[in-house]
Amino acid sequence: MQFPAKGGHTVHAVSGISFDVLDGETLGILGESGCGKSSAGRALMQLPPPTSGSVRLGDDELTGLTAQTVRERRARMQMIFQDPVSSLNPRRKVKDLVAEGPRIWGKEATREQIEAVLRAVGLDPAVVWERRPHELSGGQCQRLCIARALMLDPQVLICDEPVSSLDVSVQAQILNLLEDTKKRYGLSMVFIAHDLAVVKNISDRIMIMYLGKVCEVLPAASLAEHAMHPYTRLLLESVPEATASEAATGGEQQRAGGELPSPLNPPSGCRFRTRCPLVTEECAAVEPQLREVGEGHYLACHNSGPGAFPAA
Repeated sequence: MQFPAKGGHTVHAVSGISFDVLDGETLGILGESGCGKSSAGRALMQLPPPTSGSVRLGDDELTGLTAQTVRERRARMQMIFQDPVSSLNPRRKVKDLVAEGPRIWGKEATREQIEAVLRAVGLDPAVVWERRPHELSGGQCQRLCIARALMLDPQVLICDEPVSSLDVSVQAQILNLLEDTKKRYGLSMVFIAHDLAVVKNISDRIMIMYLGKVCEVLPAASLAEHAMHPYTRLLLESVPEATASEAATGGEQQRAGGELPSPLNPPSGCRFRTRCPLVTEECAAVEPQLREVGEGHYLACHNSGPGAFPAA
């Protein structure tokens, strides 16, 4: 994914990444703001299409197709955006917003179908039926976005920071709703967020990104104990509970420092090398490639491995 910038520069928002999502799995994508998480999610939806590479949904190739063909094939993927209010048409009522998807494809959803999906996401049809988005809370708008996505019976649900703008108590409700919805409808999910705790709790696998590259992919359950990449360790150390635990045990860990490099001119070799405590000359000369270091665990680092960092 490349985007033009001022001065004739090009931003490589996502560069050379590859991942898959299994049936019924939740893949979490984690990283700092600007690392390319949302660009990767939008590339799956062809919003916009990736400048190179391939996106496949089952046996269907989505890249390089006409606009109409892409619209037809990607109907099996739906996206929930970070700001639920701005993603809803302010002039339309709840009943019309939920029915809009099927109507676009020439199908008329019945009142019973609309009410059923509203109840499935925790909204009372009798209360919200005639309301418009500005008459709903942030949590209700997010539930409405989920209901609207489910009306097209998707196989894959892409969630782009769906709880970052919500209160903590509402976040928990939406996360529980997404988990229940996934099981009820047999969905696969791509969950994009910068909150480590949120991603860890909802995901089966986690992919960590930094400056448009994949650093590490591992099972969510083994994140704290088996994460090896220095950037993943930096994210773990940024969690207050982890810092408190370290202070209590007297443990010492190497810290990563420095500022995030500009995506207009990323470092050569490993993009994390300017902040990495394990940096060597090889890191500047050779870009590390993802390699399997354990069952379901992939790492892109020249120097990390078992014992490089103590367990969190």
